[in-house]
Amino acid sequence: MINSKDFTLRLQKVIDFYEESASGFAEKIGVQRSSISHILSGRNKPSLDFVMKVLNSYPEVELYWLLNGKGTFPNTSQISESPNSNLIIEDSDQLIKNSDSDSEIEKIVIFYKDGTFKSYKP
Repeated sequence: MINSKDFTLRLQKVIDFYEESASGFAEKIGVQRSSISHILSGRNKPSLDFVMKVLNSYPEVELYWLLNGKGTFPNTSQISESPNSNLIIEDSDQLIKNSDSDSEIEKIVIFYKDGTFKSYKP
C-alpha cells in the first residue's frame, strides 16, 4: 500500500519540476482541479486512473518512483531521448549549450540522490 503523504510529496515534486500550477497540472492530465487539491491535501488517495493519467501525460515520471519513491525522477532514459538531450553540463555552476542546436535553454534542473534539486536559468 502506498503512503499517501509521501505520494503527495512526490506529486508536488512533479508539479514543481514542470512549473505547473495545480489547476494547470489537472488540466494537462485531464482531471478536475478539486481532484488535485484533495490528493495534495491528503483528503483523498489517488486512484489507479489518476496515476495512469499522470504517467501518460508526463513520460519522465516512473511508476515505481511515483508510488513507492524507489527509482529516479525524472526518468533519465526519457530525458536522453528528448530534443534537448544535447545539453552539456561543464560544471555545477557553468552550463553551456551544444552548438549543434538553435534552441535556447530555458531552465536546467539537477536532481541529487538525496531528493533535493537545483534549478539553473541562463
